[in-house]
Amino acid sequence: MSQPRSLARPLDEAGFMARARDHLGVLYGPRREEVLRRLLTLLSHHRGALPPRRFEAAAPLWSERDQWLIGYGDSLVDGDAPPLAVLLAFLEARLPETFSGVHVLPFFPWSSDDGFSVIHYREVDPALGDWADIRRLAERGDLIVDLVLNHVSRESLWFVDYLSGSLPGRDYFIEMAPDTDLSAVVRPRSSPLLVPVPTRRGTRHLWATFSEDQIDLNFANPDVLLEFIGILLFYLEQGARVIRLDAIAFLWKIPGTSCLHLPETHEVVRLLRAVVDHLAPGTLLLTETNVPHRENLSYFGLQRLSGGGLDRLSDGENEAPATPDEAHLVYQFPLPPLLLHTLTSGEAATLADWLGSLPDLPPGCSYVNFTASHDGIGVRPLEGWLPHHEVEALLELMHRFGGFVSMRTDAEGHDVPYEINITWFEAMKGTRRGADPWQVERFLCSQHLMLALQGIPALYVHSLTATLNDLEGVERTGRLRAINRHRWHAPALEELLESRNTQTREVFLALTRRLAVRRLEPCFHPDARQRVIPSSPALLVLERGPLDDGRRLLAIHNVTDRRQPLALEALAEPGWHDLLEDAPWTGEETGEERGEESLAPYRNLWLVNPG
Repeated sequence: MSQPRSLARPLDEAGFMARARDHLGVLYGPRREEVLRRLLTLLSHHRGALPPRRFEAAAPLWSERDQWLIGYGDSLVDGDAPPLAVLLAFLEARLPETFSGVHVLPFFPWSSDDGFSVIHYREVDPALGDWADIRRLAERGDLIVDLVLNHVSRESLWFVDYLSGSLPGRDYFIEMAPDTDLSAVVRPRSSPLLVPVPTRRGTRHLWATFSEDQIDLNFANPDVLLEFIGILLFYLEQGARVIRLDAIAFLWKIPGTSCLHLPETHEVVRLLRAVVDHLAPGTLLLTETNVPHRENLSYFGLQRLSGGGLDRLSDGENEAPATPDEAHLVYQFPLPPLLLHTLTSGEAATLADWLGSLPDLPPGCSYVNFTASHDGIGVRPLEGWLPHHEVEALLELMHRFGGFVSMRTDAEGHDVPYEINITWFEAMKGTRRGADPWQVERFLCSQHLMLALQGIPALYVHSLTATLNDLEGVERTGRLRAINRHRWHAPALEELLESRNTQTREVFLALTRRLAVRRLEPCFHPDARQRVIPSSPALLVLERGPLDDGRRLLAIHNVTDRRQPLALEALAEPGWHDLLEDAPWTGEETGEERGEESLAPYRNLWLVNPG
């Protein structure tokens, strides 16, 4: 029996009005009808400007062909050429059909945090190119754009308004008395939460979750919400199909609470979902929430929030709502640190347990899988999955491989690890015994495993190119995250890709071959079911499917630097086909001692049985 597929389902006028009224009532109470009238006027203004070709009713939301590339607008540079044009040329020349979409990290004018401190939301940084360059990228596939809605740069016009006491920015920020008890607030940083700001009305203290240059916006003011709905629709008009809600978990602030995942934050996500379902069905919302596993899943609506805390699911409970109304996609934030632990420790049991805990998702919900991104490897998602001593061992190993650890402040005021800063290729340098000759094989195993998982895979450009730690970038900028934000000189990268015996060429060719195979296999459809097959702790075995009359796929991974026995009952069945070799599977190499089938170190198999 075929798997139900996720389709774009338009929300009609009556349905939208009912949902919008409910969400705005929770957010703004007696001002609901006023805000609703203004929202309808805003939507009417944008309705005719959206490109209709992207938003067909009942069209599939995604397929096995969906594979995304992540990169900055200037991850590739070449002299005076606009970097966005250089990126497009690289995609067309080297990756013409490999990726269905590209996530261009914030390409707006900015003042810090490599783009995530936005000065102008409706402009393209002229150092990168212009909106025509962005639209050309959108024409070749899905464009993923960041909506950086939690905070704004101090150099923005809104902040200038605030300093002078002028509208609209005067009421866009969150003032707080400096002696307010904010000890319950969950922080991703160790910097002060309140930033003193001199204004014409004297010194005021403003909420700044991430840095003193990134001032949080006040969504309790409906003007701010309406402003960002207009910005979201503007991005869709420029060709964006996926909107990434950056740092969404911190959006709503109420002193005395954690200010994390508050019910009002979820209402904002649900309202944005209603807007795109009504005006642009087929648009995807992706939430960015680098938090523990269950909290991350709450943005599907799998766990509702009440009273500022999570309603925990009981063991074995994995029921999803019949009609999801929040994000279409969430990142698998536990995947990178758990996979890092797996491949450096040589045990797959913890990763298998986590994968086995994932709930069955309803149509219209899926995951984005990744191993590396522009940020570091989050440590918080390990909570509940690895004991403290295992986390400490992992952090120490990453230090040995040239990485760093960024800190945050916990509720008791202590600095605790927040993320590991290292390139993924360098993180694969060895095991707990130290560096070894298996770096490339271990790295490819990690990517191969990620590509097999349920959901949409997203590869950071520096994984595709096996980039080394950029320690010069760290020294130059003073930011630990710069270690994984190298800017490639395009001709130098081309030389490495053309030269034989370079790790860059070896990794690039191996990954593009795997991606070419993956995009044609229906068992990798994001809606295809996933099951962990019990095996030894040295192997991670997944079954994908069934799809299309019983077709199924086994993804088998040796996560160790030792040859491992391959004793799986399913392999006794006839008809297995080696997808990567495009040939009938006749068994792996024979073990020298016992004459049994075995799998070489970090070897991976994709075996398909048509059923």
